[in-house]
Amino acid sequence: MNPEYIFNIRVTGILIENNELLIVKQKLSDSRDWSLPGGRLERGETIEHGLKREFKEETGLDVEVVKLLYVCDVQSSSNTVLHITFLVKRLGGEITLPTNEFDANPIHDVRFVPVDELTGYGFSPKFAERVRQNFPQSGSYMGDKTNIGLGI
Repeated sequence: MNPEYIFNIRVTGILIENNELLIVKQKLSDSRDWSLPGGRLERGETIEHGLKREFKEETGLDVEVVKLLYVCDVQSSSNTVLHITFLVKRLGGEITLPTNEFDANPIHDVRFVPVDELTGYGFSPKFAERVRQNFPQSGSYMGDKTNIGLGI
């Protein structure tokens, strides 16, 4: 195996309840502090298990996958990154902050925000419109993550 070659799979979940989207506060860039719950798969982990684990770690909630929304590349990365976004539903749990004990970039808040206020939390108008339109082209490969309004 070439140690110079790194391939990552990142999964994120979209949980909407009462027309509000669950987001987490975690420093992404100088201009963006909020994102969708999710993260990188661990070695040997399935996509579904990784999404459930990340969601539980970051939000305290147990979820199940409802459907695949988008498969994207992350062209801005120096590594090969596959980004997969799913619609999820809550099975149980309570919203809690993670312990952040092993995280160099801790999560500071977890909250539901109205879909119409997403741009106020740093999400692009393109992404907010996809949410309002119930995820057009769901189940599709969308090229770069910016094509769905994420990663910008």
